[in-house]
Amino acid sequence: MLAPAIGYGASGEHQGFPGTVSIGTSVLQLLLVEYGRSACDWASRLVFVNGHGGNVAAVASAVTLLRKEGRDVAWCACSVPGADAHAGHTETSVLLHISPESVHTEEWVAGNEAPLSDLMPRLRNGGVAAVSSVGVLGNPTTASAEDGSRIFAEMVVDCTRRVVAWTPGARGLLQ
Repeated sequence: MLAPAIGYGASGEHQGFPGTVSIGTSVLQLLLVEYGRSACDWASRLVFVNGHGGNVAAVASAVTLLRKEGRDVAWCACSVPGADAHAGHTETSVLLHISPESVHTEEWVAGNEAPLSDLMPRLRNGGVAAVSSVGVLGNPTTASAEDGSRIFAEMVVDCTRRVVAWTPGARGLLQ
């Protein structure tokens, strides 16, 4: 079974840009815990699939608590090796593949292309706006639907492999 996506998350790092709505880590964690408790009343196993770095703390904490309560719950990160961080080549390519009408190619602009590890100290203190005036961490101008198809397929195959193997590691992350 596949449940509808939860449309809000912990996105405070984007708060410096108009249109951002974040429910924060603690509210997202509570939402996932209550969702998990309810779903596990009738589902024998539950996996949360996460595609946003800002949600990791909430997802990992929620899954850890649900597992301590005896529920068979885990989570999987939706990522690929070498991906840029936000609204760059990777995410834009995937959107061109799954929802091309959502991509405004006339507004493409490259952002900060430094490795995320180099940006993290400033990003933690000042959010995305502290490291990119346009909110982009990567370069969407190189994106393509063809790359998006390949990247999306890689994400699906990797997540499917992890779910089938069902080997939750630290904090419930599927290995």
